[in-house]
Amino acid sequence: MPSTDPRVDAYIDKAQDFAKPILKHLRKLVHSACPKVEETMKWSFPHFDYKGQMMCSMASFKAHCAFNFWKQKLIESSAFPKEKTAMGSFGRITSLKDLPDDKTMKKLIADAMKLNDEGVTVKRPVSKEKKEVVVPDALLAALAKNENAADTFNNFPYSCKKEYVEWITEAKTDATRDKRLATTVEWLSEGKRRNWKYEKC
Repeated sequence: MPSTDPRVDAYIDKAQDFAKPILKHLRKLVHSACPKVEETMKWSFPHFDYKGQMMCSMASFKAHCAFNFWKQKLIESSAFPKEKTAMGSFGRITSLKDLPDDKTMKKLIADAMKLNDEGVTVKRPVSKEKKEVVVPDALLAALAKNENAADTFNNFPYSCKKEYVEWITEAKTDATRDKRLATTVEWLSEGKRRNWKYEKC
């Protein structure tokens, strides 16, 4: 039996009707090619981890879906389009016809597995300038009371932290600030970014 995450089931259930068969098919392919894969939710959409590392992910939007290999740059395949019309390894996916055939997909997943088996990591460009976010005392105090929210915030990149901090500090009144502070903690505890609502657009 594959190891599934109920949050992924819920994500698929809430997706647009056209997207459901696509997401279900992708999920089935990943589990078929990688029986030991682990499902999880990151940045509000389904991810598939293997050997403790991210391997691939899928997402649905209003008019298309996306599927992405975390280490695509290290996987050589003509299945990846040279010009993409959206995020992900295959651009906009509006039907199963937009995906490579199952054999090709399983080969790509196997290649991605091999990279994780070998512990290969993707080098990300590192900025020489160290950026620090000045977190207001009110937010620090709120995060101290919620471990999940604190973990999410601390693991966020600079830009995501900055979005929350600016949203709180730019409040015109104490009442607005307190409301935004409560919402911030709630969203962070759910692993959400400040503008998560717009990520599905």
